[in-house]
Amino acid sequence: MQLFDPEETFGDDYLHFYLAFLDDERNQADTNRVVETLGLEPGDRILDAPCGHGRMANLLAEQGMIVTGVDATESFLALARQDATERGVEVDYREGDLRDVGVEGPFDAVICWFTSFGYFDDDGNREVLAEFARVLRPGGRLGMEMLHHDGLVRRFTPAPFAVTTWRGDDVMIDTSRFDSVTGRVTTDRVVYRDGKVRRSHHQVRLPTIPELDGWLSGAGFTERSFLGVGDSPPTIDDTRMVVVATR
Repeated sequence: MQLFDPEETFGDDYLHFYLAFLDDERNQADTNRVVETLGLEPGDRILDAPCGHGRMANLLAEQGMIVTGVDATESFLALARQDATERGVEVDYREGDLRDVGVEGPFDAVICWFTSFGYFDDDGNREVLAEFARVLRPGGRLGMEMLHHDGLVRRFTPAPFAVTTWRGDDVMIDTSRFDSVTGRVTTDRVVYRDGKVRRSHHQVRLPTIPELDGWLSGAGFTERSFLGVGDSPPTIDDTRMVVVATR
């Protein structure tokens, strides 16, 4: 079993339940934070990986940036291209793996947003960071938004308790376990939708800040910072964080 199977996890059910959450207001707020935190300007070359259904890549293109989006899920890329056409912007969307994005750059910035890091084993996760460093120009910056290990563990709700997400009469039920030895959250997902039942399984690695700092340094990032709310470092109360690293 793969640690994280994108076809299994990011099928049609994913956007069915998450699109209401990833609305225009949330997408614009996330894009604004990327622009402000990384100091992006019109004309900058940006890699969004994984780009999903283009919720941020197309907004960055609207601000005059030259954007490439890479994702492993072709159905997401089709939606991203359709939205780009409707907005009248151009984004170079490509199917690819985070460990080998299939583009050369150099980019001024790479963004990896909304818990999109940690899909692989530790060697694979370090390969992702090395690939991001490879395509960045010297002085280019990486921005990642992800779960904060300490804050999440503090509030973690373990199995058999579950987190439910409803859309009308449809429901997605996630039952999760955290392994303190491997630093992984393992989730068993059951979806009840349109009278059918579907099950899937995925894992996400949650490195601590010292672990991730070491991985980034090893990948060639010379400066690393970690943010919680606003420009302050994460606290035990923050369940999410933003990572900024300079090549």
